[in-house]
Amino acid sequence: MTEAQIKVKRTEAVLLELIPEALGSLSDERLHELDIVDVKCSRGRSDAKVYIDAASFSESQKSEFLKVLAKARPIVESYCMRDQGWYRSPKLTFEFDENFKKAQDIEELFKKIAKA
Repeated sequence: MTEAQIKVKRTEAVLLELIPEALGSLSDERLHELDIVDVKCSRGRSDAKVYIDAASFSESQKSEFLKVLAKARPIVESYCMRDQGWYRSPKLTFEFDENFKKAQDIEELFKKIAKA
């Protein structure tokens, strides 16, 4: 693993800890219940995708959360900068992680195949 890859992984780990703290410090109670599953930074660490567990939300709730998170993004970024002493923070993009749901669907298909 190269030094640049190590820095990216370190930034991802720090953001994975800081983003829930930042969301918890906001006054909107709905954001406190979000579970951050993963953070993936770009190679230059200028952008980061934040993946949220989508298991317990409907499609309308997901779109509402994404609107609220888009408004809260600058606050979360400045929280991360202040906490770590960074000059700039990666631009955060929030997305719901559908991989868990897909894995459950695949497991159900395997169970149906096993029965047949």
